[in-house]
Amino acid sequence: MKELVFASNNANKLRELRELLDGKYMVLSLSDIGCHDDIPEESDSFEGNALGKALWVKERYGYDCFADDSGLEVFALGGEPGIYSARYAGCDHDSAANNAKLLERLENINDRRARFRTAIALVCGDKQPIFFNGYVDGEILKEEHGAGGFGYDPLFRPDGWDKTFAEASPEEKNAVSHRGMAVRKLVAYLEAK
Repeated sequence: MKELVFASNNANKLRELRELLDGKYMVLSLSDIGCHDDIPEESDSFEGNALGKALWVKERYGYDCFADDSGLEVFALGGEPGIYSARYAGCDHDSAANNAKLLERLENINDRRARFRTAIALVCGDKQPIFFNGYVDGEILKEEHGAGGFGYDPLFRPDGWDKTFAEASPEEKNAVSHRGMAVRKLVAYLEAK
């Protein structure tokens, strides 16, 4: 089984990715390769941050690697929180605080359309990096619903659904999610090689 490093120690993302890759690849975390550094995210785009993380691991540890950068874009807020989704309410990646800040910012706004986006950068061997993108449109509810998922999932209801990502099973979410879409593109590319 081919090994790929996923440039993250986010347990929720690792679980989702391992479910999506369904045993086709051995997905190693940063901890698995002995990397405990805080990899900087210095770009102003999802693609740039994903590429920066993947190159950082490849250059320092030598592993073929993929990295993602994901976030929520709320149209009425000019795309906020965007690349700052995990740090919207501060640097400690506090989902409850992030959700509270988002609800506060949207308090008097009727247009609650939003989009979850993922960009994955794959760095293999000496080839040029390849990108895989995914997105799902939906809306931000006025209060949280559901206990599953993570991050903004209790507030985000995808278009055509009657429940939030936090109320969905992992399989339901992965079937339509931004990350699921991008990972399926990654897997299709790897299987075609």
